[in-house]
Amino acid sequence: QRHRELPGGVLRMLEEQRGNALGYKIDRYHHSLQTATRAFRDGVDEETVMIALLHDIGDGIGVFNHGEFAAALLRPVLGERNAWVVEHHGLFQGYYYFQYVGLNRNERDRYRDHPHFKACVDFCDLWDQRSFDPDYDTMPISAFEPMVYRLFEKQPSLY
Repeated sequence: QRHRELPGGVLRMLEEQRGNALGYKIDRYHHSLQTATRAFRDGVDEETVMIALLHDIGDGIGVFNHGEFAAALLRPVLGERNAWVVEHHGLFQGYYYFQYVGLNRNERDRYRDHPHFKACVDFCDLWDQRSFDPDYDTMPISAFEPMVYRLFEKQPSLY
């Protein structure tokens, strides 16, 4: 029964990202909508659109490990590839800025031989990194809410 409450809870977590801009031109809520819009418009499968929407839901709680937090929450309803991408996207995003904070931008290369390496690179390059544009024509949350509910209708897997 409790699993029926998950979509609403996840949507509330996303809503709580409003106003959390962390120095960017848009807040995390709109960043998430924009990331999902870009993935949707690229015609990817619905589960991938959902990870684009929900990849940062843990950002307000686990600043340094928000990907792990989101992956732990979503893993039971995601395929292996998408769960891995959500979990590792934060490290892979470092490619774009780690050098500015004294870290190795190529830290993601330790996973170069992993079967989902390219999927995570593509996720970051095609959607996540590009989705801080205040002028982008972003789809509203109402376009994604039915997908969130469908995601959690899946029979959860126990890893």
